[in-house]
Amino acid sequence: MVKSMKIKQKKSSLRQEGFGYSIFTVSNYIILGLAILVTLYPVYYVLIASFSNPASLMAGYGLMWLPKFPLTTAAYSMVFRHPLILSGYRNTMFVLVAGLIFNLALTCLGAYFMSLRNSILRRPLSIFMIFTMYFSGGLIPIYLNVQGLGLMNSLWALIIPGAINTYNMLILRTAFYAVPDSLIEAAKLDGVSHLQILTKIFLPLSSATLAVMVLYYAVGHWNAWFYSSVFIQTPSKYPLQLILRNILLLNQNLDFQAAAANDSVSALLSETIKYALIVVSTAPILILYPFLQRFFNKGVLIGAIKG
Repeated sequence: MVKSMKIKQKKSSLRQEGFGYSIFTVSNYIILGLAILVTLYPVYYVLIASFSNPASLMAGYGLMWLPKFPLTTAAYSMVFRHPLILSGYRNTMFVLVAGLIFNLALTCLGAYFMSLRNSILRRPLSIFMIFTMYFSGGLIPIYLNVQGLGLMNSLWALIIPGAINTYNMLILRTAFYAVPDSLIEAAKLDGVSHLQILTKIFLPLSSATLAVMVLYYAVGHWNAWFYSSVFIQTPSKYPLQLILRNILLLNQNLDFQAAAANDSVSALLSETIKYALIVVSTAPILILYPFLQRFFNKGVLIGAIKG
């Protein structure tokens, strides 16, 4: 009798736990679904608004689930009609590719040095490099440095001064710390050089973190426009983001002039141009991100767990 009562109580508790777990799971799905909706809807809105009819778009308010017909690509035609768009893409791709090469090479070398536990002067030099992450001289010293190096009005001014991000170097150094010492000692016994240890042991074992570094640096180069506006004077050398910013400012000026002249067509079209500019400037990074996202969590967790 006592045994059967215990069995019934156990079944009842399991049934209650199962019911509570089901409620918890359903609540999680609902909350996460709402979070995904709130996150993705602005991106979806910008995309469909860029193809929508300007008059219908401005006539409606609130949420929009379908584009306003008839669809039009007039905004994209005006954006790509700009004579500097193609040169802007070319300049940005040069900064992106050359910058990534410099960033990854120097960041890997710096992280490798900081990960050597028995290296001479490792600690004071590490403190010196970390110091630069918290304290900066500001824009004027950077400008004078670029000017002194003869990099004014050159795309290299957007690459060399920011070749290493200290925060990224610390993340990569932490990933290098996770490499077993036995592998390093075995490589040294075989007479392997430091460069071979870095390229044949550390880098293959830290591929997830390297993918995160590629994403961080690529997004930084792609979105950068401020320093190009300071160091670049020739319009044909402008990167894409600076050109798009100038188009947006010019579009706002034209919008103001159209409003003053009661030109409703220009005012309406200028609204869709803003959405088209957002799509043009963010689409390449959005396309790149899914290919690196599977490495993202693993790479960041390595930097978070190992101290």
